[in-house]
Amino acid sequence: MRVARIAVAAFLVGGVVSSCGTGPTLQAASAELQKDMQRLEADDVFKNPLKKLRIVDRPDKDLPCDKGKFQRVLRATADEERKTPDVDGHLDLAQRLMENTLSRVLHYKMTYDLTQTDWKDARVIEGRKDVPGITVRVIVVPESPTWRLVAETDCLSRS
Repeated sequence: MRVARIAVAAFLVGGVVSSCGTGPTLQAASAELQKDMQRLEADDVFKNPLKKLRIVDRPDKDLPCDKGKFQRVLRATADEERKTPDVDGHLDLAQRLMENTLSRVLHYKMTYDLTQTDWKDARVIEGRKDVPGITVRVIVVPESPTWRLVAETDCLSRS
């Protein structure tokens, strides 16, 4: 029995030590963020000229965020034409459309804040890719541009 406990303890310690690598790097996160930008531009919904997708900031510059660490940022806007005077319905539709794009096309794990259903003037969407360390936030508003997206890497070392 004692041998089994020692073997289990050694296995657990070995697993913890092997999973404690250097973690995500800026290079890996930047490459994934570039892919996300390309996937967004190629998505059936957002390549439609009526959506007016505009990449405001491309993730091609290292931005200092801590001593020896950097991050990359992607900013984009797009529009969903309001077809009815119902603001809540418009925001709900635009929110669902963006959540589907983020989760199915860009592969973000979405977080949900159910208190937003009472908001009359905006919605906030947030998603995360723990590996390689990217967070996306989208503000959905009734006026143009409907979607204001900011995706950024964590504050990471270059290597």
